[in-house]
Amino acid sequence: MRYLKFMIPLFLTACVSGRIPENDIIEVITNANALGNKYQIEVIKGPEHNHPSMVVWTEDLEGNYIETLFITRYVGTGTYAHGSVSPGKWSDRPGEARRPASLPFWAHQRGVKAPDGLYIPSSDSPMPDAVTSATPPGSYRLKTAQGKIQNGKFRILMEVNQPWDSNKFYTNSLYPEDTNYMTSLQPSIVYAVTVDPDSDERLYLNPIGHGEPNGSSGKLYTDLTQITTAREIIYSISIQKIN
Repeated sequence: MRYLKFMIPLFLTACVSGRIPENDIIEVITNANALGNKYQIEVIKGPEHNHPSMVVWTEDLEGNYIETLFITRYVGTGTYAHGSVSPGKWSDRPGEARRPASLPFWAHQRGVKAPDGLYIPSSDSPMPDAVTSATPPGSYRLKTAQGKIQNGKFRILMEVNQPWDSNKFYTNSLYPEDTNYMTSLQPSIVYAVTVDPDSDERLYLNPIGHGEPNGSSGKLYTDLTQITTAREIIYSISIQKIN
């Protein structure tokens, strides 16, 4: 209980000030050798944050995928701390697992099928090491660069999903036979903002919808009324061009 009593005032202070103490924000670097524009993306965790899967990518203003800038390593490599033994059953050892409901909007936008036909990366077709990173335990600053030169405006998107994250709408009993749905429950949330590469203005990403609950399609659902605690995984996401 002493730990709880100590932490609550700190959390309230951070909420009132709107900032997180600098030493509580870690740095993540991807695409270190890329030659395109460099950006800093600051992700501040919310009260429901518990090691969510995340991916950041760019697309043109028509919604066409350009490139991935960052993805958490579990999803990006298809290898998890607890590998899949059979549908709905997990090993106590690291191994491969197929979780198409984790980041489905990004996966289908990217449009690359793994050998098993799913769009989510697998251990046989992982994302490049340059864009993968361990899941940040809390708030972080992502320093990244575009590998593809972008002259005009583009969109930056982030998809976030926390496994086994239920609420009164997305319960274990909603689709009990769908093992892909059961690994997610509340679906992924997608955030986005339009970026002008000629500006160094700090911009904030806003939620634009959620992904397919079982990951079977790349559809974006814009009605977020049944998404509750999942919207509190992330407090804020900002992006700014840096030198």
